[in-house]
Amino acid sequence: MQKVLVVQTAFIGDVVLATGLLEKLHAYFPQASIDIAVRKGNESLFIEHPYVHEVLVWDKKKNKYRNLFQLLKQIRSNRYDCVINVQRYAATGLLTAFSRARRTIGFDKNPFSFLFTDVIRHVFSEEGKGIHEIERNHLLVASLTDAHAARPRLYPSQRDMEAVAPWQTQTYVCMAPASVWFTKQFPADQWISLIGSLPAEYKVYLLGAPGDRALCDEMTNAVQGRQVENLAGKLSFLQSAALMQGALMNYVNDSAPMHFASAVNAPVTAVYCSTIPAFGYGPLSDNSHIVEVTEALSCRPCGLHGKKTCPQAHFHCARHITTRQLLDCLPR
Repeated sequence: MQKVLVVQTAFIGDVVLATGLLEKLHAYFPQASIDIAVRKGNESLFIEHPYVHEVLVWDKKKNKYRNLFQLLKQIRSNRYDCVINVQRYAATGLLTAFSRARRTIGFDKNPFSFLFTDVIRHVFSEEGKGIHEIERNHLLVASLTDAHAARPRLYPSQRDMEAVAPWQTQTYVCMAPASVWFTKQFPADQWISLIGSLPAEYKVYLLGAPGDRALCDEMTNAVQGRQVENLAGKLSFLQSAALMQGALMNYVNDSAPMHFASAVNAPVTAVYCSTIPAFGYGPLSDNSHIVEVTEALSCRPCGLHGKKTCPQAHFHCARHITTRQLLDCLPR
């Protein structure tokens, strides 16, 4: 176990959750060279990461399959002792199966699993009890380490800390109001209601990607007179995590910012609309809260992932969440 590769080329939240494997592998193999393969755009998560030797990048948006085979060539030339594939899709299965690694580990649902040396059963629940994603991921390395999953962790640098310091001069709350999926996104007017109900002395920072800026502008314009600043698209992933770390509370959807909070043990309130915590992607911070509709809805969850619209056209799973539920999560 001198050279190890972890493969997780899915979306950013999935990559953050997979960082628990880096923690566990380093703890058991402190001298090993640990690499990680990610999709282009997520490599900045690992700037100055103390346990990552090299980040391999797959550009999926342009010349996807040519880049895939270039990545395979790079993996084969690196001569890994072990390749650990967190995903269940054919492309990463191909990378794993033909990596030339002595040991290849992946889930049974991967189409190339019949070529892996170690095949791990992938389950969402066991005996009716939900399993968190970090526990599912940990099954891939349990035979190499121990029975306990490690929490995900990100490492904002000193430069990241210094970059966000000007925004940390007073008590503040962070909100990440956007989501790729409509049914996973708490509605803008309900975020606005929350801002208007917070103590006036609190500063509110709105976080997100450049594409979220319009939504955050809408919210900022709707709460004139409040201390609200739109930082969407202005901070890197690690800078966002650094700012969240010092917040009184971070309000997020079931999306990547929730995992940022978990990875720096920041206080977090996760708002669940169409999805449910039992899927295994909930917050892991010591100070974490889950807010969801209190009534049982026959239509919830409407799927494992979010949808572009509410299938029932009423969106009760979001609309029946109250501002009071969110306020109750603030430290007293």
